[in-house]
Amino acid sequence: MRALAAVWLCITLPGVVALVDGVAFYATNRGSGVIVVGEEARGYLLHLPRDHDRSRPTPLVISLHGGGLWGAAQRDISRWNEVADREGFIVAYPSGAGRASPRSWDTHPGPGRRNDLDFLIALMDTLIVQHNVDPARVYVNGLSNGGGMTFALSCAAAERVAAAGIVAGALFEPWGTCIGAPSVPVILFHGTDDAVAPYEGGTTWVAPWPMPNIPQWVGRWAERNACDATPRDSVLSATVTRRAYSACAGGADVVLYTLHGDGHVWPSGGALPRWLAGTDSRSVDASTVMWEFFRERRMPAGASATSSIGAAAHHAVAADGSSRRR
Repeated sequence: MRALAAVWLCITLPGVVALVDGVAFYATNRGSGVIVVGEEARGYLLHLPRDHDRSRPTPLVISLHGGGLWGAAQRDISRWNEVADREGFIVAYPSGAGRASPRSWDTHPGPGRRNDLDFLIALMDTLIVQHNVDPARVYVNGLSNGGGMTFALSCAAAERVAAAGIVAGALFEPWGTCIGAPSVPVILFHGTDDAVAPYEGGTTWVAPWPMPNIPQWVGRWAERNACDATPRDSVLSATVTRRAYSACAGGADVVLYTLHGDGHVWPSGGALPRWLAGTDSRSVDASTVMWEFFRERRMPAGASATSSIGAAAHHAVAADGSSRRR
């Protein structure tokens, strides 16, 4: 868990932030792939499952880190590699923009957001070619700021995303930018005691812009997917409630797991400092449950393989060797 240790050091030892950031980023991301989008080199980590067979089209999960982190930290927090080895899919952990760590995703409409979207589309294109990824089974998810970027990508390039996942989402993108976008299935996890991205919405120390009430925001996604207006709520345990919107257009269901008493965490993921992130009751394994949601969903036959945003010209500099709806 070297990346998480670096995060802890960055938070608790401000005097050595620059040194630790630089060493941690380059050490933990060494051997990653690099893609040039426009004139900027963008990096990612890639994990191939142990029994990967390149002759068979393979699903891809792209997992986006939270603000102030980077790809290796998201790998350690989400623990997607463990699920990938068990279930046989590829995982990519791209890093946000910047010359060093920490990184972030630009989720506000404008040039920075467009560059991030172009990078993620280029990453999909590159991995489809290099590792025989099944373009009908590309799934995107993210933590916090990465969850916000997941939403932006689901709107701007809905025809490329078979399903989306958002954990403790820091959601600033206005819904107006998503009007007219095709429906995308989504699964979300959010703690009621999240002090960074409050469950009931509002502003926090993270940013001056208000964040939405999570159940209301999820209801907007259900409207986008033309689901039944009345969801079904299920109490799974003393700390977990599941809200599911069904009968959605093309089977693009919307599911929210509310984690009562949990903080700004990836449920059952790698530990973050409790004083910063809060409690993880570990009552749900977010990555396992998310994959169970993802694996039942794929793009319909004949769906577009190109993005509506028109990815910028790009090329891969290096690569790690190692039903849907309208």
